[in-house]
Amino acid sequence: MDDTEKTYVVLPLADHTHTVILLHGRDSTAAEFAEEFFESQASDRRTLCEIFPNFKWVFPNSGQRNSTRFEMEMAQWFDIWSVEEPENRKELQVAGLTESVAFILNIIRDEASSVPPEHIFLGGISQGCATAIHALMHCDIQLNGFIGFCGWLPFQEEIETITKNTTTAGSLQEIRSILKPTSSDSYISARGQPYGKSKSALSTPVFLSHSLDDPIVPVSNGKKLYQDLNCLGMTVIWKAYEDGGHWINEPQGVDDMVDFLQNIVTV
Repeated sequence: MDDTEKTYVVLPLADHTHTVILLHGRDSTAAEFAEEFFESQASDRRTLCEIFPNFKWVFPNSGQRNSTRFEMEMAQWFDIWSVEEPENRKELQVAGLTESVAFILNIIRDEASSVPPEHIFLGGISQGCATAIHALMHCDIQLNGFIGFCGWLPFQEEIETITKNTTTAGSLQEIRSILKPTSSDSYISARGQPYGKSKSALSTPVFLSHSLDDPIVPVSNGKKLYQDLNCLGMTVIWKAYEDGGHWINEPQGVDDMVDFLQNIVTV
């Protein structure tokens, strides 16, 4: 296994109490994302490892998948024709997104052998955020929180139609039916029960941030993600910043994320 396939792990500086699972963006790797992520500083100049010494940070790798548009193998959680207009050629997204969701759910299950599920955070940036939000919707458990940057919601049109026409519980079941599990083993919960029977994941608090000058994923896509999660009854904090590009605004965006984590962290 080469470095583009390994999960990148940063161990806590003190006793392990919580785990954060963060997914990198398209055409990136876990190691690259982790390195840049930990260079981000809050306004007091502290790094995230210093602010949260009891946190274990897990950065999974997407591996290489064929890009239909670019006719080459590249690091991506699922194939997509356009991140600017993710509704285009949606059929390309199903297989990879299904596999990646199953992969992330298994990581959650593994991490829950070390800490309670309610001490686990999930999130990601860009396509990693898009993948992680679908993984969250397939969870049968409430996590401690979700943090997403520069993201969007795959199959947004279908999900909006579902939320308009069904109850919250029914909406979640129909959303889960968009993706088809690759195997039953991939959808086993951290508590040993099947995923997909409970709406408790909708109780997971969410933090989303996006910069207005993002040149890769339009901020309007992130705003739609925020609105659609609200329609599902989730508690969502939405932050938009004037600058920051396709990354986390500094230092205010880091401060806001830190505040979110500190306010909801389960003791």
